[in-house]
Amino acid sequence: MNLSRTLRTAAAALLTLSLAVACSSSPATGHGGTGAAEVTLRIPDPGNSGVLALGKKDGSLDRALSAVHAKVAWTGSAGPFAPAAQELNAGQLDFALGSITSAVTALATRPGFKLFAATDPDPVGEGILVKDGSPISSVKDLAGKKVAVNQGGTGEYLLLQALARNGVPADQVQRVYLRPDQSAPVFNSGQVDAWATWSTYAVAALAGSGAHFLANGQALGSDNYSVWAVRTAFAEQHPEVTRALYQYLHDGDVKAKADPAAYLNVFTDAGPQAVNGKTKQISVDFGRQNGVLGPIDDTVAARFERVAAFYADQKITKSQVAVRPDLLDITKLPAAGGGPAAAGPSGGA
Repeated sequence: MNLSRTLRTAAAALLTLSLAVACSSSPATGHGGTGAAEVTLRIPDPGNSGVLALGKKDGSLDRALSAVHAKVAWTGSAGPFAPAAQELNAGQLDFALGSITSAVTALATRPGFKLFAATDPDPVGEGILVKDGSPISSVKDLAGKKVAVNQGGTGEYLLLQALARNGVPADQVQRVYLRPDQSAPVFNSGQVDAWATWSTYAVAALAGSGAHFLANGQALGSDNYSVWAVRTAFAEQHPEVTRALYQYLHDGDVKAKADPAAYLNVFTDAGPQAVNGKTKQISVDFGRQNGVLGPIDDTVAARFERVAAFYADQKITKSQVAVRPDLLDITKLPAAGGGPAAAGPSGGA
């Protein structure tokens, strides 16, 4: 009996110890905790160039996100912000890159996303294109002409900004609303007299279509910041992942500005996605003059408001869109490990 009681006692003790060990090794569920469940963030595929493209190829993005137990799922392809905003609102996308001009129109309805980072307006890669040899030599010459623009986005903003800055009534210029990917053939065939666009589309026109900028962003006094948006619910549920992606993008921008060529032709140097010859030369030149992604501080927010006020004045929106309620201070989100980290300067540092 004594032996039997001893064996039962030992077995009970062993069971208790096993349960304790099992409990102590269960996965942590807190933000950034060891063994935390992996988070998937959905981002449009970056294609063949840029910080995310290189990060996708060399694995550096995966390594940066693994510190906060996250990974990327690439969805579709990067493009205009308007459709991306709809996907953010529908919960089909977690992050997207766009412009404040497109974002303002998207923020006019109840948005499901917030803006968390911005890059200074492109001084040389956006503007109004005309063909070489065109009789249009100044913005005032656009009166009575047709100009291709994307409605409510960068193109329409650049055109209206140019007209307002040069005292040309907006109703004296015919806006031809086209998607950016539809505009090049219409411009090249002479169906429009000018095209207001940005570097994604302007570089090819400058390099191979016999075109030049009538006025670029710097000449127009553009407030057209590039902006990153995050789905609101994602930022609330995974602030450390949002912060980690921001930091990766900021650090990558610093390197890309110093060596733009390293971020071109990431996967292939042939085919329609590749840039070579004059196209590559222009891309590198523009890249060196780009800003660096930074937080949205009060100065940047004020310039966002200036765009919103301009849109209301130009009747692009029914009233001035309130931008500040949908801005996220990335510097206040926790970094990997839960502590604060440098978020980088705002705008082009």
